This record gives sequence, C-alpha cells and structure tokens, in this order.
Amino acid sequence: MAGSGDHIKALVRNHASGDDDSFYAVALQVAAQAARQGHNRLARELKDAIESAKGEPIVRSSPVTPIAQPRGDLADLVTASFPTVGLRDLIGPPALLEQIAQIVTEQRQRRSLSERGFAPVHRVLLEGPPGTGKTMTASVLAHELSLPLLTVRLDSLISKFLGETAGKLRVVFEAAAEQRAVYLFDEFDALGGERTGNDVGEARRILNAFLVFLEQASPESIVVAATNHRIILDRALFRRFDMVIVYEMPDIEQAVAVLKARLGPMARKMKWTRVGLATPGLSHAELVKAAEDAAKRSIMRDSAQVTSVEVTGALEARRTASSG
Repeated sequence: MAGSGDHIKALVRNHASGDDDSFYAVALQVAAQAARQGHNRLARELKDAIESAKGEPIVRSSPVTPIAQPRGDLADLVTASFPTVGLRDLIGPPALLEQIAQIVTEQRQRRSLSERGFAPVHRVLLEGPPGTGKTMTASVLAHELSLPLLTVRLDSLISKFLGETAGKLRVVFEAAAEQRAVYLFDEFDALGGERTGNDVGEARRILNAFLVFLEQASPESIVVAATNHRIILDRALFRRFDMVIVYEMPDIEQAVAVLKARLGPMARKMKWTRVGLATPGLSHAELVKAAEDAAKRSIMRDSAQVTSVEVTGALEARRTASSG
C-alpha cells in the first residue's frame, strides 16, 4: 500500500507520545487509502475498529524510567541494571527453559489474560546451588521484556536497616506497583528461614510483612526470589509464589554447551568427549570461569585456538578451588 511506511511511522510516534487523537487520525487515513485502492473490506474493518477503540479508554503500562540508579528511598535499597542476555543465552534442561519461556509469554500477553480474569506469572522462586543460573534467569526476564532489573540484597538490607526492614520492604513493593521492572530479591534465605518458637519478634515481623506484600504484589512487575537453600525456607513461602523453578548442577551435555558458548571459535578443534569427562560437579558459573581461564592462557601463548589440555586443566583447577 503506497505511503503505508510513513503511516506506520506516524502511528508509532503518536502511540509512543500518547497522542490518541493523532493516532486515530492517521489510522483513518490508512482506512481511506485502503478504500481508494479497492480494499473495501479492510477499510470497513479498520473504521469499525477505530470507532470501537475510541469508546474505550487506552490502558497504558507503567513507563520504564531510563535511569542509571533508582532515586529517593529506593536508591538505598536496590541496584539497577539493564541486562543484555536473552533466552538464547540460557543453557539448561528443556523443562526449566520452558518454565522461563512461559513467564515471558504470559507477561507479554498480560493484557489479554487480565481481560479474562487471569494474572500472568509474576511471583517466582528460583532455588538451587550457587552458580547454576538463578541470577542470569532474572537478567533474561528483564532483557526479554525490555525492563530494568532492580536487585535487592536481602542479607544487606536486613543488616543495614535492622528494626526498619519491614518498612523498607514496603518501599520496594510500592515501587513495584508504580514502576514496571523485574525485582530480584537475592539471598532470599536471609529472610525466609523456617520459623520456630525461638525466633525473635523482628524476624517474624519481617517475614510476615514480606508474605503480605508478596500476596498483594502488582502483576505489572515480576518479583523474583533466589535462594541457595530451599530446605531452610519457611513452607508458608511456597504457597505465595506462582512458579517455583529448581536448578541443578549441569550434566555433561549441558556443561559442554556452556563451554562451547563461552569459547566460541577458539574451540573449533576441541575434543569435547575428553573435556566433558572433566566437567561433573562444576556449576554453570564455574564452567564459564574455567573457559575464560583456558582462553586467556591460549591468548597469552599467542594462539587463536584453545586446547583440550588447557580446558581440562582449568576445569580441574576450578574443582580444586571450589572443594577447598
């Protein structure tokens, strides 16, 4: 359709600026042009859609504030980042990857779900050993949804604001209702330890406050809690999450995939069967570090190819360091 490119650009500009009148005016121009070109059915459907839309208020999602760091009270509680890793960068079991993809899909279609009385997955618990991809998952969610990642270190929050933690948590959840983002509560076990009769009142108040805030959390943002120690978490917490994702240490196939992804062209001549046998017991993060150690060693000997000896040596060094 002649001129449709200019119309599309005008539609996008008007939508982004919130100029609804201009948006509908351009849309009517598109309909008129369709009629002139003989696309009568398309023209009629466009006009009907425009008239219908004019009678409904436009619901706009909360804007993402392009800031390097949050402001006000929130600045003392979270750190902001804008991740660049996506779903294609994640390596893990198919079932785990499907869970993460489901969160992304539901969030992208949250309006359709909301119109039918359903909320998208927006409260997620990530549990597993250190270095298995929990923090990376939060980064992937933020990147795929074009949202900032706001990280709350709960252990630091509790120690820094002793006696005020519940109030500070309220600030974070109020921000989650106002600014759409991925809110990562890292070191979640600092908050979610199993309650006993010997617990101090402050710990119980903090946990109860978090449970209330989590229950009322806005589906516009995603609240992600990450823990290395599921066994110590209060069982009451699990009922509050829409999804629990369990992470395991990578098997040999996944470990080799992690190494391949990090080494890239430097590993074209690698004998992966031998290397794979040296990977059991290492986390995703340790595998990445081992790959980087081997690659740097190769570069320093002025070679564009890393050897299996260098990679297996780096893997063994990582295993020794982690077991020590």
